[in-house]
Amino acid sequence: MNDLKLSQFKKLEIILEGAHQEFASDLLERAGVSGYTIVNNLSGKGRHGFHEGHLMFNEDAVLIMIIVAVPEDLVEPILEGFAPFFDKHTGVVFISDIRVSRPVKFRSREN
Repeated sequence: MNDLKLSQFKKLEIILEGAHQEFASDLLERAGVSGYTIVNNLSGKGRHGFHEGHLMFNEDAVLIMIIVAVPEDLVEPILEGFAPFFDKHTGVVFISDIRVSRPVKFRSREN
């Protein structure tokens, strides 16, 4: 693994209601994100109490997490896109520093 070259990226973990998945994925794609991972049916406790995942009849009411690795220059445009959304809707974005082994996999096809 010593020959593996790692590149600095940022990881965004975006948590929001499933009803807004299309909005979020569209925003990410317009920002130039080439791919992301979606985790459905999140459970957890926050300011509004405990949120139960795995609702049987309404997939829009569950919380999802979209995980994306991006170059640092994409973080600000993505956050600017989500700012008006989070003024009106439940959710949060966590940002952390990561290193990836194949940076070409995390850049848009246009770059």
